[in-house]
Amino acid sequence: MGREILTVAETVSNEKGVSREAIFEALEQALVAATRKKYYDGTHAEEAQLRVEIDRKTGDYRTFRQWTVVADEDHEMPACQDAISDMNPEQWSIGDVRELEVPSIEFGRIAAQIAKQVIVQKIREAERALIADAYEEKVGELIYGEVKKQTKDGFIIDLGENAEAYLSREDMIPKELLRPKQRLTAILYNVNREGRGAQLLLSRAKPEMLIALMKKEIPEISEEIIEIKGAVRQPGVRAKIAVKTNDHRIDPVGACIGMRGTRIQAVQSELNGERIDVVVWSDDPAQYIASALEPADVSGIVLDEEEHTADIIFATSDQLARAIGSQGQNVRLASELTGFKLNMMLEDEYRAQQQNEAQQYLDMFVSRLEIEEDLAMALVEMGFTSIEEIAYVPAETFDEIQLDAELVELLQSRAKEIALADALKQQENIQEPSSELLAMEGITSEIAYALAARGVVTVDDLADQATDDISDIEGLGQEVAGQLIMKARESWFN
Repeated sequence: MGREILTVAETVSNEKGVSREAIFEALEQALVAATRKKYYDGTHAEEAQLRVEIDRKTGDYRTFRQWTVVADEDHEMPACQDAISDMNPEQWSIGDVRELEVPSIEFGRIAAQIAKQVIVQKIREAERALIADAYEEKVGELIYGEVKKQTKDGFIIDLGENAEAYLSREDMIPKELLRPKQRLTAILYNVNREGRGAQLLLSRAKPEMLIALMKKEIPEISEEIIEIKGAVRQPGVRAKIAVKTNDHRIDPVGACIGMRGTRIQAVQSELNGERIDVVVWSDDPAQYIASALEPADVSGIVLDEEEHTADIIFATSDQLARAIGSQGQNVRLASELTGFKLNMMLEDEYRAQQQNEAQQYLDMFVSRLEIEEDLAMALVEMGFTSIEEIAYVPAETFDEIQLDAELVELLQSRAKEIALADALKQQENIQEPSSELLAMEGITSEIAYALAARGVVTVDDLADQATDDISDIEGLGQEVAGQLIMKARESWFN
């Protein structure tokens, strides 16, 4: 019998390229399953735990039944558990495993059949592991393959050497048609090492696909003379890619476009004619935003770096329309690329907005600080927008408008009293977020309390919100806010 087991292990190992140790482990599992099936299934001891040990040299094997030592209150399965009170405390402690050798079954037809199933599974796992090892380092690279067959939600792509990948419809360029035997280029974005689902996951829609194609077509990028700082896409329609030169003698945009556009056209052709805007990256956010909004000409930019928002001002409606682009493509991609929420407006609108805001600040200072309109106007012109700012800036700040020290002290004292009263009132009005909101996936305690401060206390409250209502909360943004709102609305449909 031992010789038979050694023969099986050796033969399968040689034929399938699986280690002898893996085969022995599979055989041990098979013998455990066969033993349980023969002696324990359908009996009062069907919960019995077994272990089979095969001698790697002789092929002989022994079978052991196991009991785990547990606390008295956890002693629920006598077939595989021993209560600690029944054991010698000098020899045993909780967690120990007691073993008793029991008769071994013969390596007969049933055991051989189970062994075959287990070994096949082991072989599959080993093959998956080998494929995963081979492709792990290729994540982020272009992969070439052939369309093998269509599934319900995507396509199986044959990569050769018994390797297959999966391209879901979500990762395809919209409206592209794939046929069997068609050659295909895609980006490998993930290697799934778990036993379920597709293993090698491809995409033609992710920004990484664009980046990989640019590296392939433009030598300066692969040689790191030009650096890609970011990329965003609306697959099949339009994309923006930000580049930076590490050699001031080289124009990064010109190098990427190529003579008569040959380089960028090669990339566009691979992406079904997707329009690609090459943007010059800058560490100056205003300059970067202006470049990202091309071909529109920006008249002015007012940044709020803390809130990551920017007011973009245009001289004419034509330039504004150009900046927005067809169906908002240009401004949406520019916003994603730069990380700023972009508010577009004409110069007249901006001036009107500024005047309106200035009037609001003026009225607030006059009414709340009880000061003359001339002084309030001077504070507005200095850039003050809140009572707190006036209260806590250094006193010498007011030298610009030539206020005497006594007036400055009185002004700041009054502002501090008002700011403190406002803070106390706000603290009293803040509600506690509900436990369901705190437990909701994707919501941190900081976000939950920020929502509660706005009256969004429950999951239903969140479901009633629009994306713009909460997207300005730190840690959210448009995309995450939208995802959380949709998750909150799941209860409406369940």
